[in-house]
Amino acid sequence: MGMENNFSRTIDLVHRAMDANLMRRDVIANNLANATVPGFKRSDLSFESELKRALDTEKQQPALELTQTDSRHISNWHKRDYQEVQPRRVLDYVSASKNNGNNVDPEQEIMRAVENQLLYTLLAQGGSFEFSQINMVLR
Repeated sequence: MGMENNFSRTIDLVHRAMDANLMRRDVIANNLANATVPGFKRSDLSFESELKRALDTEKQQPALELTQTDSRHISNWHKRDYQEVQPRRVLDYVSASKNNGNNVDPEQEIMRAVENQLLYTLLAQGGSFEFSQINMVLR
């Protein structure tokens, strides 16, 4: 893997994570906006764990990969492309913190929003660092 591949992959991962954080911000804002609505169930965004699983498949290639001689054969390994992983909105049907069935805790949502904003800032700084490294090489 050449330098341009490492750079482009890193920037792509940072870009995808930042997009997921923007979507998560909207989900958190929706949760806060509906904190008093009876029966409303909070949502969350699932992305990082699926992305990690996809990236881990690159390292988990078995020593012996089975040959498929028929389309009905089951493969013992399937490399998953990290670019196919999409953020997924997940409803929390399990918990209920209020008598009216609403499970949004505004304090927890504010904490999630702060954490999300800090992560977004960190990702932006990471992307900026990658570009500064390329800029330093080009000087």
